[in-house]
Amino acid sequence: MVSDALRRALVDSGDPDPRPLPVWVAELLCRVEAPPRLAAHLRLVHDVAWRLVGWVERAYPGLEFDREAVLFGAATHDIGKVVHPEELSGPGHAHELGGYELLYDSGVAAEMARFACTHGTWAQPGLPVEDLLVCLADKVWKGVRVEQLENLVVARLVAAEGGRREPWEVFAGLDDVLTDLAVDADMRLAFQARHPVAGDAVPRW
Repeated sequence: MVSDALRRALVDSGDPDPRPLPVWVAELLCRVEAPPRLAAHLRLVHDVAWRLVGWVERAYPGLEFDREAVLFGAATHDIGKVVHPEELSGPGHAHELGGYELLYDSGVAAEMARFACTHGTWAQPGLPVEDLLVCLADKVWKGVRVEQLENLVVARLVAAEGGRREPWEVFAGLDDVLTDLAVDADMRLAFQARHPVAGDAVPRW
């Protein structure tokens, strides 16, 4: 039975009113009885990713990437904390493989389940741009800026433009959109905090 708290986390429309998760993801979270705060967190990162990829599509139409993969990755990146709930309230990486296995066992193709593993490994050489965008959304939702990660994204955008834009120009545009996204970070943190986790600990994402 799905708890009322989880249902609220999935439909809460209070500020900042994040978009609903994809239906399949919401149904999976209900089946595995996900902690409400985890569901709220996934909604927030998914919403930020939705806004981020919208900007990328408008500003860099030459960049070939899978929009739906980014949104799915953002919506499921931390799902492994269902099977490793200790990482809701403390550090750890066991949820990464745990999330991949949970998704794969639920019928998700390995190509899509990978985001559960890669969302914390943005420095890994050769990471697809989709994974970098998920990593970026998972940082900026709470106002965190990581220069090295942003530079990796800039490099992909410069390449997509065939060198027609200078890196500083591309970074300036990305900086603008990330600054706009970070403005609502405190509101997102407050939204997440409204939804309970197992036990009394406050999670560190």
